[in-house]
Amino acid sequence: MFEVLVYLFENYYHTESYPDNDTLSRKLSAAGFENDDISEALDWLGGLARHTEHPLPDSLESSRSQRAFISGEVAKLTTESRGFLAFLESAGILTPVLREMIIERAMALDGEVVGLEKFKVIVLMVLWTRRGSVDTLILDELLPDGEKRQMH
Repeated sequence: MFEVLVYLFENYYHTESYPDNDTLSRKLSAAGFENDDISEALDWLGGLARHTEHPLPDSLESSRSQRAFISGEVAKLTTESRGFLAFLESAGILTPVLREMIIERAMALDGEVVGLEKFKVIVLMVLWTRRGSVDTLILDELLPDGEKRQMH
């Protein structure tokens, strides 16, 4: 699934949107991705889109509180992932709302422990879909190792 998400980012980064799910499924299949990975990625992106329909409260945006993780989140998100999230928020890259969206999307993965590399892809997708652009320095940090490319 994560390879599909990175592929989508790399191929649709500079466009306003990507095609409908049926067209996208055909293009991803033609690119050599397995149907299960395609379905999983599109379902995951659909969950991200639902945040627009049911947004978090505006009061969270101005919150200065410290985020504590519940036991399920601690079990699913590695120490490195949680530390990276704290770093991005303290650096002003993430708002509390974006932080919560990232955590929710990580928790939506079935039964997987989310290590740092997968977590970075989740962060990348949330930033891309919510902001429409990602700073070049952040982009270099978020793309999986071995896949750093020059984005114009």
